Amino acid sequence: MTSPLFGEFMGTTIMILLGDGVVAGVLLKKSKAEGSGWIVITAGWAFAVMAGVFTAIACGSKDAHLNPAVTLGFAISAHDFSKVVPYFAAQTLGAMAGATLVWLQFLPHWKETQDQSLKLAVFCTAPAIRNPMANLLSEVIATFVLVFVVGAISSRAVSTVGLTPGLGPYVVGALVWGIGLSLGGTTGYAINPARDLGPRAMHSLLPVSGKGASDWGYAPFPVVAPLIGASLAGFLIHFLNF
Repeated sequence: MTSPLFGEFMGTTIMILLGDGVVAGVLLKKSKAEGSGWIVITAGWAFAVMAGVFTAIACGSKDAHLNPAVTLGFAISAHDFSKVVPYFAAQTLGAMAGATLVWLQFLPHWKETQDQSLKLAVFCTAPAIRNPMANLLSEVIATFVLVFVVGAISSRAVSTVGLTPGLGPYVVGALVWGIGLSLGGTTGYAINPARDLGPRAMHSLLPVSGKGASDWGYAPFPVVAPLIGASLAGFLIHFLNF
């Protein structure tokens, strides 16, 4: 039953359920977590990534990318692009499934929340200051850091120092927490095309009570910019021969 594609799907589903779930808990009205802030959101997303990686591995994906940008970056570093399209599809479908579960989990809270922008923010990212070039650059830099440091974590040099087996998902979760705390305040750190595109599509499709527009005008930025950042990291990883 397990397979790499099923692993990517299930891992991404769990990641989005927990990641978008913490955003819903903080932003939606009459949630017990309402107003608990950015630290809670970034911590929740870190744990979401950790849980997603473990799930993906258990369900058959040793890669546990959960992210088309990560898949592309490592495809470039290894010069093997066979996984890019199938992983992208599995990850995006997983993100859509996870977003649907968040909608169900918080079902009565959508009606209680009048601010349409808060409802949208549960599903996808938006910039703090809307400036196309700055927003693009922010996502490029943050995704470069994600892919390059994940490459460093899994590099031969680190493995010879002795990274304990099974520790990787915790370290990657900590990395995502650090990116959120340090670099996430500008655009909400999508750093993952599937993470933004899949839930944005579900915001558009689901009968979310009182929702507004899905801001498709911004949607290309959290898709294209992470792919650029990951590509740059992939080229550097290949050059340095991690």
